[in-house]
Amino acid sequence: MGPSRSGVSRRDFLKTGLAALATPVLAGCKIEPLGNPDAGPVADPKLTAQPGEPSFTPTIGLSSMGTGRVGSAVMYVPASYSPDTPAPLFVGLHGAGGSGSDWVSYHARAEERGMVFVAPDSVSHTWDLVAGNFGPDVRFLDRALHHTFERCLIDPARIAIGGFSDGASYALSMGAINGDLFSHLVGYSPGFWRAPERVGLPQVYISHGTEDTILPVGLSRDTIVPTMRDRGYDVTYQEFEGGHQVPAEVSEGALDWFLQ
Repeated sequence: MGPSRSGVSRRDFLKTGLAALATPVLAGCKIEPLGNPDAGPVADPKLTAQPGEPSFTPTIGLSSMGTGRVGSAVMYVPASYSPDTPAPLFVGLHGAGGSGSDWVSYHARAEERGMVFVAPDSVSHTWDLVAGNFGPDVRFLDRALHHTFERCLIDPARIAIGGFSDGASYALSMGAINGDLFSHLVGYSPGFWRAPERVGLPQVYISHGTEDTILPVGLSRDTIVPTMRDRGYDVTYQEFEGGHQVPAEVSEGALDWFLQ
């Protein structure tokens, strides 16, 4: 993969942590309509999308689902993708006030690892569960996954949902409820975990900075990790010296763990 549209080399992409390269890189990429989520304050958190035999040919490289801030997602399909070989899938959820383009460094990581990557935008400024209930974000995430499965042959044993900050809380909560779909859950500096039921038993990876002043490390160390372990989850926990961020080495370690 050559230099990005922002002038950053592939090597620099792989050395950079999440959200450090947040410049949108969608100019000129293919845009495929997806539709906006329906209005409504509460939704069933169970997703209906399931991997299967694709009906369409995916766009190789970067494409966008939808055309607006509401109901948008980016998808990256590596050049090595083959319609005959099931690929791993990583779904990335941004932090509060962010967007799917915050995961720009993961495009090169997806290319390097032969992984399909999808990053949806939340419907509002952050994910709906922070307000107390699952809502329109569930419906849009489901549509984004249907879109992906209709185009890419995905390995059902290697489907991860991960997120940063509010996105981490949402990924861990949504992932636990949909453990029959997601094989791996990744939480980068989460603030809470809320799952009324456990479905399946996906593997879990959580990281947190010891100097985090936004969501203190104790939320993971003292609450989320031990609670999930008490519920039977196998949790890999990684602390690092730093604040509210995802250092490159943490991203690389999480993907090594996911794809091992």
